[in-house]
Amino acid sequence: MVHASTSDEKAIWDGWVQTRNPEAGNLLIKKYMPLVSYHVQRISVSLPKSVSRDELKSLGMIGLYDALERFEPDRDLKFDTYASFRIRGAILDGLRKEDWLPRSTREKAKKIESAIERLEQRYQRNVTSEEIAAELDMEEGDIHTVMNEHFFANVLSIDEQPGDDERENHSFVVKDTSTPTPEETVLKTEMLKEMASVISHLNEKEQLVLSLFYREELTLTEIGQVMGLSTSRISQIHSKSLFKLRSLLEKAL
Repeated sequence: MVHASTSDEKAIWDGWVQTRNPEAGNLLIKKYMPLVSYHVQRISVSLPKSVSRDELKSLGMIGLYDALERFEPDRDLKFDTYASFRIRGAILDGLRKEDWLPRSTREKAKKIESAIERLEQRYQRNVTSEEIAAELDMEEGDIHTVMNEHFFANVLSIDEQPGDDERENHSFVVKDTSTPTPEETVLKTEMLKEMASVISHLNEKEQLVLSLFYREELTLTEIGQVMGLSTSRISQIHSKSLFKLRSLLEKAL
């Protein structure tokens, strides 16, 4: 299937769309399985090791199945793009439904945040992860890991759907999610400006890693090959960059 001609691929899609042919469905699943692995790899970078990649893969497969069921080949949209949206959404939705952040990590995050506040009052400036680690007698790498996981958990919670009570009170409203409101447009523009300003405070190597990871969508291993560094070193730079961004954004916002 990977090497199928355009006409062969069209025939497979026709078999799936028109008759839900199981063989055609299996061929499409095999072809687009790498998309699931790709998004699992990217999302798992910011998650605790306790979160199983197999579990993320299962969630991603749900998204892939959903994409196959809903996709309309006649529309001017590539399946890769559509499936990526569904796969990533399914993984994040699954994570939101589970309290995957261990209590011990939440407690450590609170201790670190308290230490940051205490140190900033003492020094009257932004503090480094090295200073926080020394204050709490922790490894600097542990500081990065805990705060990045906590940061990611907070990002997930922002997008949570309203509870049953809220939906019940507003069930008559049909929200147009495709068109941003003027307020959302202004807020997004301001947020992008603020983010660009904050990123400019990172060093050149940190900016490059973030650009290659989030803009060019390279994996950590691929970034290591580009920069001539090990994957573990790239992971450290990525983690430290997110920690810096989190601290700077909290101050800016």
